[in-house]
Amino acid sequence: MRWAELEGRRVAVWGFGREGRAALNALARRLPGQAIELYCAADEVDAAKAAFPSVRVHGAAPDADALAAFDVVVKSPGISAYKPELLDAKARGTRFTSGTALWFAAHGDARTIAVTGTKGKSTTSALLAHLARSLGVRTALAGNIGLPLLELDEARADLWVIELSSFQTGEATGVSLGVVTSLYEEHLDWHGSRERYVDDKLKLLAASERVLVNAAQPALLSRAADHPGLNTFGDLAGWHVADGWIRHGGEDVIRAERVSAPGLHNAVNACAALAALEILGYDARAAAPALSTFVPLPHRLQPLGEHDGLAWINDSISTTPLASLAALESVGAKRTALIVGGHDRGLDWTPFVEAMHGHEPEAIICQGSNGPRIADALEAAGIANVYRATDLGAAVAAARVALGGEGCVVLSPGAPSFDQFRDYTERGKFFAALAGFEPRVASIQGLGIG
Repeated sequence: MRWAELEGRRVAVWGFGREGRAALNALARRLPGQAIELYCAADEVDAAKAAFPSVRVHGAAPDADALAAFDVVVKSPGISAYKPELLDAKARGTRFTSGTALWFAAHGDARTIAVTGTKGKSTTSALLAHLARSLGVRTALAGNIGLPLLELDEARADLWVIELSSFQTGEATGVSLGVVTSLYEEHLDWHGSRERYVDDKLKLLAASERVLVNAAQPALLSRAADHPGLNTFGDLAGWHVADGWIRHGGEDVIRAERVSAPGLHNAVNACAALAALEILGYDARAAAPALSTFVPLPHRLQPLGEHDGLAWINDSISTTPLASLAALESVGAKRTALIVGGHDRGLDWTPFVEAMHGHEPEAIICQGSNGPRIADALEAAGIANVYRATDLGAAVAAARVALGGEGCVVLSPGAPSFDQFRDYTERGKFFAALAGFEPRVASIQGLGIG
């Protein structure tokens, strides 16, 4: 949908997070004088009225009748597209769009790399932007990674690196290169089923002129097989990791340990970034040394330091069991207490449990709303060293006891934070404080134009 299609229409914005605010600001710039209504939470009303005095503000979620009163609703990505009231209004003629869709429609000539995936999309996006800038390319980094596209609505860049969540992949159009890093089960509460999650995630394939997918995932490769612009990473012919090296075919390009973001999975993310640059004609080999100067993203296997004889690692971004396994792998052979659990979305922990047989850490501490379910599954499988804790504070205390002053405490929950915290950032900061580190503002470096 283009901006011109909103002019003179009955328009509402649904959501007052950063995406919603970006949409309201863009509407004010693009369509001055247009009547706009906003639906937000009750505790956001005062702030909304102060920031946007000309907007009519409703401090409650709209029902089907309210939505049906508008020609167009600009929806924030966290609001499921499958809500019954939304589907009802859509059937009655209301059109739904988003900041992502409006940006792509207005920037059809932009050179874009859109990155999605269950794991690795944020780091791969940030790596891509960092590597491109090391080659002197004026690059934008935006999207789901933390900067709504509409905040850069009037900016210019030679290359746009855009992270898209599964909520946004169906809103992109005319993408130069679509990258899918991985595909596992996630966000079932938003999509309604695993099948719909996969279908929604892979809408990026249809929106892209060329695509790059992880060859190590047969199911993903199969879904992309018919795309005329298919490219792969992670296979022996292209960019892959083997014997401690990042390789291109049979050529050793750079030691994997030189990637500043720790873990094998981040070396694989680096392969995705290098492959993407190469596909668009950039010199990926010349960019590879810059992997060592990349600043890892906060709350993603973030080493906090040592305190009370223990090393502390914050992987609060982890929201799937497979992410928790990757965190354990990155730590290696250290005595480890792994903290898992959080908001229960019903994900299957069986692969995690099976991976623990013979490889369990010193302690697996299960906390949060799905902690009991994880602990039950581990104990039923005969896994030793399982601890139960009611919340994150109790889990950190249990980790200290289990390790006795020697080892590494890893927070990698494999679940969202919403049972105890507003978001993963708040959870990670609380973990750092419990570990004894001074609170500090951790931000993703490189957002915007650089």
